[in-house]
Amino acid sequence: MKIAIGNDHAAPELKLEVVEHLKKMGHEVTDTGCAVGERCDYPYAAQRVCELIRAGEAELGILICGTGVGMSLAANKFKGIRAACCSEVFSARLTREHNDANVLCFGARVVGAGTALDLVDAFVNTPFSNEERHARRISLITAIENDELK
Repeated sequence: MKIAIGNDHAAPELKLEVVEHLKKMGHEVTDTGCAVGERCDYPYAAQRVCELIRAGEAELGILICGTGVGMSLAANKFKGIRAACCSEVFSARLTREHNDANVLCFGARVVGAGTALDLVDAFVNTPFSNEERHARRISLITAIENDELK
């Protein structure tokens, strides 16, 4: 699977651990984040990852900042992106299964490396269920995005 990953200055070390983990799992990873010692504003990191997904150059994205909240707020501004901020595995799995989320966000100041890798595994390894009720709700989200919800 092709996965894009980005981070701000709060998470370069954790990002490197996640990249290594994904590569060991056999995934192709595009790292768009900043390096140790660099400063970067999270909206730019979110933009780079979301643009790769929208262009079809990545299937999923992972964004890491201090809390994960800023990244998820920025990522959800991009049409076609469904980003979820998760700090435990149950939500990471269900956001893929029920919401067809395509971007996982989490905080380096919120979760440790072990939990981060568990979140990544749950997110990456869980497919969208495509059950009618979930597909209908995704269509409603898309209608909101297009200012067409009635």
